Amino acid sequence: MKTFIFIILSCLFSLAVNAQTTEIQYLSGSGYQDTKTWEFYCSTGMNSGKWSKIEVPSQWELQGFGEYTYGRFYLNKGAKPSDETGLYRYQFKVPAKWKDMQVSIVFEGVMTDTEVKINDIPAGDIHQGGFYRFSYDITDKLNFGKKNNLEVKVWKESANKSVNAAERRADWWLYGGIYRPVYLKAMPKTHIERIAVNAMANGKLATELHLRNISQDYSVAATITPVDSKTSIGRQIISLNSDEIQTITTEWKGIQTWDCENPNLYTLKLELINPQKQIVHIHEERIGFRTIEFRPKDGIYVNGTKIIVKGTNRHSFHPDGGRTTNRELSLQDALLIKEMNMNAVRSHYPPDKHFLEICDSLGIFYLNELAGWQNSYDTETGLKLLSEMINRDVNHPCIFMWSNGNEGGWNKNIDAHFADYDPQKRHVIHPWADFNGLDTHHYPAYQTGPYRLANGYNVFMPTEFLHGLYDRGQGAGLDDFWDSYKSNPLFAGGFLWTYVDEAVKRTDQGGRLDSDGPNGPDGIVGPRREKEGSFYTVREVWAPIQFQNLFITPSFKGDFMISNNYLFTNLKECSMKYRVYSISSPLKKGTQTLLSEGAVPLPDIAPGETGKVHMKLPAVFFQGDVLELEAYDKQGHSICNWSWPIKYANEYFAMQYNKHISTSSASIKKQNGEVTLFANGISATFRNGILIEIKQKDEIIPLNNGPLPVGMKANFKEGYEYMQGNDACYIAKYEGGIDSIVWRMSGDGLLGMEAVLLNDPKGHGFEGAFFDKKIYNLGLTFSFPEKEVKGMKWMGRGPYRVWKNRIKGTNYGIWEKEYNNTITGESFDHLIYPEFKGYHANVYWATLESDRVPFTVYSESDGLFFRVFTPLEPVHRRNGENTMWEFPEGDISFLYDIPAMRSGKSIPELGPHSQPSSIRIKKGDDGFKMKLWFDFRVEKM
Repeated sequence: MKTFIFIILSCLFSLAVNAQTTEIQYLSGSGYQDTKTWEFYCSTGMNSGKWSKIEVPSQWELQGFGEYTYGRFYLNKGAKPSDETGLYRYQFKVPAKWKDMQVSIVFEGVMTDTEVKINDIPAGDIHQGGFYRFSYDITDKLNFGKKNNLEVKVWKESANKSVNAAERRADWWLYGGIYRPVYLKAMPKTHIERIAVNAMANGKLATELHLRNISQDYSVAATITPVDSKTSIGRQIISLNSDEIQTITTEWKGIQTWDCENPNLYTLKLELINPQKQIVHIHEERIGFRTIEFRPKDGIYVNGTKIIVKGTNRHSFHPDGGRTTNRELSLQDALLIKEMNMNAVRSHYPPDKHFLEICDSLGIFYLNELAGWQNSYDTETGLKLLSEMINRDVNHPCIFMWSNGNEGGWNKNIDAHFADYDPQKRHVIHPWADFNGLDTHHYPAYQTGPYRLANGYNVFMPTEFLHGLYDRGQGAGLDDFWDSYKSNPLFAGGFLWTYVDEAVKRTDQGGRLDSDGPNGPDGIVGPRREKEGSFYTVREVWAPIQFQNLFITPSFKGDFMISNNYLFTNLKECSMKYRVYSISSPLKKGTQTLLSEGAVPLPDIAPGETGKVHMKLPAVFFQGDVLELEAYDKQGHSICNWSWPIKYANEYFAMQYNKHISTSSASIKKQNGEVTLFANGISATFRNGILIEIKQKDEIIPLNNGPLPVGMKANFKEGYEYMQGNDACYIAKYEGGIDSIVWRMSGDGLLGMEAVLLNDPKGHGFEGAFFDKKIYNLGLTFSFPEKEVKGMKWMGRGPYRVWKNRIKGTNYGIWEKEYNNTITGESFDHLIYPEFKGYHANVYWATLESDRVPFTVYSESDGLFFRVFTPLEPVHRRNGENTMWEFPEGDISFLYDIPAMRSGKSIPELGPHSQPSSIRIKKGDDGFKMKLWFDFRVEKM
């Protein structure tokens, strides 16, 4: 028995002692904030003409060398790109034990042409193309166990015109340098160079092996182990022949498939075994089992399920590193993308390897693209770069499709060759074109036009839509687009443009962030990942749980209808919580209190189905003011939260305001055509229906010059004053869009305004004589100096401002923000979100905070928009064209209608919620009523 055990142990030792894994030695750091210092010489521009030090990896502009150039420089007459060269030097030592191994030097990405020398010997041909991994076998050039000299010369502009056309005449910053990691890779002489897999949903796995120095009688042992598990699901040994490229086929039972909601991953371990039964090389790679199919005139299928992608376009970018990023940034971006309920990403070039790895892990589809912004590589160069892209990325389960160029930047001679490197034969598209059965039309209108989705027969998946320049697009209009498009069975989803504002730190301008005017600020997040308002709109519109329209009424029993918009997940795997809040107004200290919370059981609702959910109402439910529901996915991550008012504005105000607190009586003074209402130290003076002055004791509160009509015409006819109990009243009568406005000063000093708008008591009917035929803004407006305001606290939807076509993503509650003058997508050096100025939805009350003249306004009318000042237009907008519809005159407005925000399209092309309103008043209509209360008192009740 002892002898038998000794033989077994000896055999195991014999197998293990010769086993060799691939060894990596970094010559640079791993990415942004993890670098190594090399010697550097820059030819022109900043800090040029002398040897210096530089951090690697990096973009040399961000290190203070060369010149900054944006890729659309050619739009400026006579402009030329910066074309400096950089020379890098670095010394490194190679372990003596590597002498009998094959050693390669690997560059993950260099911009743009790269010449490499080892100990003054060229490593190989100059590499051209800035977004791709390349390597050289340098075994015969190394001094093992000793120091070696590395010299790398980098040309920012390529000697190949097609590379410049594809990569460097583009809508992005043009950088130079070794911007991704550099490392040595050592493998035994006989080894597995790389693999390409087709891991299918049924457990079948075809593995294309690329071998070096192989001979007869070798074999390979394949082991599959779930990631984060130590227990494999099996090991299979397959005999090999002497071909350097050969495919082995295995089949695995009990595997769990990969998809965007169930990102199950496995480690494929391949042990290369020599004729003596020794393991000579071990290759490990993460894979996912899933089957991707493109079915013409049908859709894109993953594991037999038709998918709809909810995607964004993303550049590899950081303001302090340019295209030099790191794993932490990739994870941050992926989590933010998932937080918006997106399931897909596209870029104009292969991203960092770690971003794809994170997409694999989190479940994000990736559309991987051979670069070519609007021009293509020549065929010879394109084929070389194509092989580099696919050979690096082919095994990522997240990649569901390949893209050849962008917006005309495709070389059709390359299309057929994607399949040469991809055993999965994933579909190839030309972004923005109707090609290969898939229409990727960029920036479609709500109605896509002839031969597109509306009456076409090809699968429709716009690879760019709803351009997010400044505060445009992305969230604005998305709800209409999505409802319309997804009703068509040929719709496969789309990709918003774009994820991040590309504002880079200018080391030549004191560190300011520069987006090259209107060229770079297209993102839904800022350069440092600040969230814009559209972030939350997209989150709600693309939430996998969707509510049918719901109003909380006194007869509400806790039932509501929801739809399951997941692709693969049943809602019974998710969870939901309710929270009931009591929210007091400033009349009662202005606080938000949680009255009750609990679980809401989600029933069995399959993907694509709608069902009823029942919430057991707590006893205190109708004592509350707001209901919030929050849903969580099966991992416990928040999907989205929604809210509804339990009490509407008039009921809410009545419960907050006790009219019997004061028994004092207000008074009236009339002098020189002016009427003044007095009470409790507050006075309000009117002339011809216009509020001209508010006083708080001797302090003038500069709310005045209103109410002026917005979106309608009204002429003051007459006014008169009267007492009603303890209240002093002044009524102004009008001809036109306003019937009357009653001002009421209560005995405790509250000033009320009750307006009747668009009323036709005589029954004549009118359509446009007194109001605009196309209504963009409708209501009343006042003046108030912006300089007096330091902040705002309010109850209503928040915390972000809204547009008519971007209200989703805001919730009811108490919100507070400091005054700021943020220009969305432009105020990078002092970027404060939420923006202060703009329209705020469904306001119950709002306090404009001021050191000198604060005041609060309360609404007894539902659905009012509260406009606070006028946002500044971006300074650098193209051709001076306004990005927002014109705001009403004045500063503070109360509106029943507001305009939409446009995207790259005009407002009429953006769908129903973006259209201006039309009004027709008929006999018997009560008209629009607006009831407000203004509180100027220092001591609130």
